[in-house]
Amino acid sequence: MMTYTPQPLAQALQSPARLRAYLEGHYGHPEARVSLSPWQRVETALAHEEPDRVPFDFWAVPEVWERLRDALGLVADATDDDRILRLLGIDCRMVTTRYVGNKARQLPDGTFIDAWGTHRRRVSNEFGTYEEYARHPLAGAQSVSDVLDWEWPSPDDWDVSGVRQQCEHLNADVRHHLRYEVGGIFEWSWALRGFERFLFDLVEKPDVACAIMDRFTDLYIENTVRVIEAAGGLLDMVYTYDDVGTQNALLVSPRMWRKYILPRHQRLNAAIRAAAHPVKIMYHSCGAVYPLIGAFAEEMGIDVLNPLQPRAAGMDMARIKSEFGDRLSFHGGVDIQQTLPHGTPEDVQAEVRERCRILGEGGGYICTSAHYLQADTPLENIVVMYTTPRELT
Repeated sequence: MMTYTPQPLAQALQSPARLRAYLEGHYGHPEARVSLSPWQRVETALAHEEPDRVPFDFWAVPEVWERLRDALGLVADATDDDRILRLLGIDCRMVTTRYVGNKARQLPDGTFIDAWGTHRRRVSNEFGTYEEYARHPLAGAQSVSDVLDWEWPSPDDWDVSGVRQQCEHLNADVRHHLRYEVGGIFEWSWALRGFERFLFDLVEKPDVACAIMDRFTDLYIENTVRVIEAAGGLLDMVYTYDDVGTQNALLVSPRMWRKYILPRHQRLNAAIRAAAHPVKIMYHSCGAVYPLIGAFAEEMGIDVLNPLQPRAAGMDMARIKSEFGDRLSFHGGVDIQQTLPHGTPEDVQAEVRERCRILGEGGGYICTSAHYLQADTPLENIVVMYTTPRELT
């Protein structure tokens, strides 16, 4: 097995040209003649067959993107950001829509309303800036009528006319696996209502909680079907989410999850399955979700589970692969709580190799971090993660 050697990487980090050459010497030429294209590599893995190597993905907070741009001598535009993904050997790409609505706006106090109507503020720490909730617009709703009378976003707030052109552009030189992110039903609902208040609603006022979740479900269905149709068969995956786990347990009981949250995801997924062009469905939930993984596969009907938070209770990779690997593929798994921000480069390489070996056996795995790479992650560890050997043999 190839092991981490510090001197070549230390030399590579001394200049943008050296770092680009270093990455190109590993997996930084996806357009070159290889046995499989990025799209074929991901599709082979999702068919539970072993591709030439484990496919890789990338997600990171803005500060990480900026550090990579600086290190590689690139600028903040779509062309150079795609070049970063190519240099890192990333097999997947994200497709977006253009927001044309008027709900999103900056407020005089420095807070802002986002496209879905949540009220947020930016909070900075020593590493970067994050968005927190400033208030909850539906906190005062007393009835279903109050929920329905609120000024909800419209599917027309997102322009899908450029989706196919975007897909064609992303696949211009080599075909990548293209994914569209939908949103969270439970998460965005409590964002409007307030977390504690929404949990109380599930017990005391379930009609109010369900009315909010139903509005989001309806919006997501119409938006997503429009995107799939606009892509004209070039979109490969839809990404939905809802965090229903904490570090040590579920946020709600399995019974409550099945009663209130699962049916909305089933309705959304059924609409995605019935759309004009077939796509895979990836579902995200952080935390200790092991008790629900079987239901994600069998009752929710997903294809891929993300992000496999390795330090959450019960999230043993070998056990999850053994029990559910015939029904699910996996995306994520590389620890962002300890290994990537605080581990040595040797630690990072060892964990990436282990994830590929365990989760990638027989296919069914896309390797990436177990959530957005955070701003306290050393650049060296990021580079090591994406230059670790991906071949299983």
